[in-house]
Amino acid sequence: MDAQQEQSAPGAYLAFVERQLTADGCTTRWEDWAGVSVLVGRRAEFRMRWMATRLHLFTVAAAVPEITVPVVSDFTDHVMRYAKDTKGGLPVGMQTGIGAFPLLVSDRVDPAAVQWAEAQQRVRFACMTRPVVVDSSRRYVGMYRGKPVLGRVYASYFNEKGALYFHGQ
Repeated sequence: MDAQQEQSAPGAYLAFVERQLTADGCTTRWEDWAGVSVLVGRRAEFRMRWMATRLHLFTVAAAVPEITVPVVSDFTDHVMRYAKDTKGGLPVGMQTGIGAFPLLVSDRVDPAAVQWAEAQQRVRFACMTRPVVVDSSRRYVGMYRGKPVLGRVYASYFNEKGALYFHGQ
């Protein structure tokens, strides 16, 4: 992230998220995704109470000019593909799963995009995403905080990490 980006409200929020991820032991790096600077944070944890599985948690965050439902939906799909392609190790579903927080931040946010992110966790085989929409003009973080039927065993972990990484600025 360059100095000009960091001075904007979305840039300052991404710097905050990077600090939170690093403080929690995630490895972080910045990547260029088609001309957009993207923060990628990653960690993996094994817990017996998760039916003896290892969960690879990805947080992928970017500032964009405007957030709409199609924008956050497409970004969520892209993050899931990225996580599957870069996870490594055992195949997904073989005592290993993927969790992801695709996060977009902007000062122009369609309220429908916030509602979309808050409505539900998105699930595919052994892959769960909780999209996060941040309206930096209102300092509002929209994300699903419930306990879904599929992936319920991981719900408290997602809620804990979501609160730690995205709230408090």
